[in-house]
Amino acid sequence: MCRHLAYLGPPVTLRELLFDPPYALVRQSWAPRDMRGGGTINADGFGVGWYPGDGEPVRYRRAQPIWSDPTIEQLAGVTSAGAVLAAVRSATVGMAVLDSAAAPFAEGRWLFSHNGAVRGWPDSMVPLAAALPVRDLLTLDAATDSALLWALVRHRLRSGIKPARAVAETVVAVARTAPGSRLNLLLTDGHTVVASVVGHALSLRTTPASVLLASEPHDDDPGWQDVPDGHLVEATATGARVRALTEA
Repeated sequence: MCRHLAYLGPPVTLRELLFDPPYALVRQSWAPRDMRGGGTINADGFGVGWYPGDGEPVRYRRAQPIWSDPTIEQLAGVTSAGAVLAAVRSATVGMAVLDSAAAPFAEGRWLFSHNGAVRGWPDSMVPLAAALPVRDLLTLDAATDSALLWALVRHRLRSGIKPARAVAETVVAVARTAPGSRLNLLLTDGHTVVASVVGHALSLRTTPASVLLASEPHDDDPGWQDVPDGHLVEATATGARVRALTEA
């Protein structure tokens, strides 16, 4: 299924998000608490993207388990950012395990991640894929459902559709053509985060100056809130709005 998170707020080290909490993303890679039948571990790659300034994000992606990479923990300890998107991957059987198949996917300032699986892949997605420019299909990061979902969201963003609506429209369209899919998406430009919740868990924690969205809480802080299934979150560092997908 995968596990992912997005953070906006005062700069923190990547280590504070990925390694230090008792149920941090690195622990979720081998001992997730809420996979909901979608596998047991997330060992098929990982990635983290962060914004070092006002420009485009930097990414670090690998096809190996996060716990086996000798570089990421050192890098995380000396890298700070006020906007971060990170993920660990559990690949669906038959899908590629490559660096380029690991989230976050990116274009310009955008970072994207998918937690879940598209039911009936790839046949169920043929009608939606057919509506994309051929070049987009030829240049997918990988032959995976997540990469195609990113292409569908990105196509809407390029056409001028606002981020929340781009995510909501994509999720609704995929849920219609591939019923039973799990479609938890994360999208950020470093200033705003949009997240969908369909078929899997997502938790939200806000403070007056920060927001953290995660597949599961990374500690026992009582401030975590469960986001209901079928809902969309649109957040900045100073607040979050939760509404039904159909209202976006």
